[in-house]
Amino acid sequence: KLKEEVKVLQEELAALVKEQAEMDKIRTEEKAEYKANSAEMEKGLEGVKLALKVLSEYYAKGDDSHGSADGAGAGIIGILEVCESDFTKGLAEMSSDEEAAQNAYDQQTKENEIEKVTKEQDVKYKTKESAELDKAVAEASADRAGVKEELAAVEEYLQKIEKECVEKAETYEERKARFEAEIAGLKEALQVLNQETAFVQKASTRHLRAVSLHRHA
Repeated sequence: KLKEEVKVLQEELAALVKEQAEMDKIRTEEKAEYKANSAEMEKGLEGVKLALKVLSEYYAKGDDSHGSADGAGAGIIGILEVCESDFTKGLAEMSSDEEAAQNAYDQQTKENEIEKVTKEQDVKYKTKESAELDKAVAEASADRAGVKEELAAVEEYLQKIEKECVEKAETYEERKARFEAEIAGLKEALQVLNQETAFVQKASTRHLRAVSLHRHA
């Protein structure tokens, strides 16, 4: 489970890095476009302001040589003033949009960085925990294998002892036969002893009689 979690975190980190790279690219392009457009807008605005200044100064002299051109001049000045207002408003909107885009980019980049650091730490700790768990499992497996070997050795020894005991153990019939054989041997030995004793007693009696007869003679 830990390894699966690490895998998911790594995939999320890869997606986050890709997302940030795409954001960086878009922000760079937008910023470059803003600089180019704002520069053109400022240049146009400066041109309009300069034209207004020149025309305003020209028609402000009150020279009779202007004649009927005063009406046309006023119309041109009015158009230029509208252009100036549009340029100024457009430049302000461009600057506002750029600032908002930059703020959004900075905020998202900060959040991505926090998320990246958090996930990297999770990967680090979970990888370490997974490695420790694998080590513990390996050690437990090794210990279990050792115990199995010891149990197998003990079982083999017990089987050997049991076999020897079975081979050496006498059955009831065997013990009975052996006991009867021993009894029979003892009886036989007792009989032989009795016979020898009787023989000795008879021999002693004959010897005593012979001695007695010899004395009386």
